[in-house]
Amino acid sequence: MDFCPKCGSIMIPTKKDKKLVMVCPSCGEHGQEQEDSKIKEVIESKDRKIDLVIDSAEDSTMPLTEVECPTCKHTKAYYWTVQTRAGDEPETKFLKCEQCKHVWRDYS
Repeated sequence: MDFCPKCGSIMIPTKKDKKLVMVCPSCGEHGQEQEDSKIKEVIESKDRKIDLVIDSAEDSTMPLTEVECPTCKHTKAYYWTVQTRAGDEPETKFLKCEQCKHVWRDYS
């Protein structure tokens, strides 16, 4: 997370000339160009849309669990949790197959 050197606001990544540039929404200050190595996947639920940003280079740092992939039936997947609902409800567990890279949710 980058902060604006002028006003201290959080800088937001913005595409400019096919490159990712950090821009301050408050004062318009431009930061350094960033590498765009992230994959964006949009998951739609009944009541709202969730944008998931997955950095494929960071797979090796995520924990592995033994669970069967619904797509390729491989038995290991990386996982992480996200608070997608209200704070008093449980987190949503996301899983990513080690072999085919399929991403799915586990609500249990």
